[in-house]
Amino acid sequence: MANHLKNIILEAERYPTKDHYPFNLPLFSETKELVFDSPITLFVGENGSGKSTLLEAIAEAAGIYIWRNGMSSRYRVNRYEGSLHRYIKVNWTTEKVPGSFFGAQIFKDFASILEEWATTDPGQLELFGGKSLISQSHGQSLMSFFKNRYKLKGLYLLDEPETALSPSSQLELLNLLIDNAKAGHAQFIVTTHSPILLACDLATIYSFDKMPVASVEYEDTEHFKVYHDFLNDRGKYMNLK
Repeated sequence: MANHLKNIILEAERYPTKDHYPFNLPLFSETKELVFDSPITLFVGENGSGKSTLLEAIAEAAGIYIWRNGMSSRYRVNRYEGSLHRYIKVNWTTEKVPGSFFGAQIFKDFASILEEWATTDPGQLELFGGKSLISQSHGQSLMSFFKNRYKLKGLYLLDEPETALSPSSQLELLNLLIDNAKAGHAQFIVTTHSPILLACDLATIYSFDKMPVASVEYEDTEHFKVYHDFLNDRGKYMNLK
């Protein structure tokens, strides 16, 4: 099984500031290294913990292009916001590999760009299942992208891919990740809140609710505990007054 990315080192001593986002998050001062010794690594934690920010920075530090159609205007501009990748050292197991970054909004931009390409070169669509991604339902287009893109050797980063997927599609994605990891060509790093994806028995789970970030067992994640308790006694979670 593939472990293209060996580890990353956060070079906190080189940070340009400790007072501005993202460098002011505890994650980036208290975590020195993350090791990727499994073909699938899952990042879990509360919103705002920094897991998605780190995932994007890893992609940029690894030379993986993130598709965007442009940035909207901002009331206030944080000049440090997009610079975290400059302070991450990426170590490969053997050689650098290509890959891709998935995020829900970024996927919409990519699908639109692909549609433009297809007007002059319809063969581009064959790389993603032979159908226009924007002509399918969101969930169908995601699965078409996943099934075709992850056949290739590479490092794949996914930011909360469960957002538009039904539970059955999440199970399909889980098995897709496992099959491609076992095939030996693909390595995955995934941020998720899905108890289905977190159940992957090939994965190392890193909790971003711990400082420094540390690996945890599936049953020790807050997500598992909440879902487990809710399904076993959902009444106690509901205000039925």
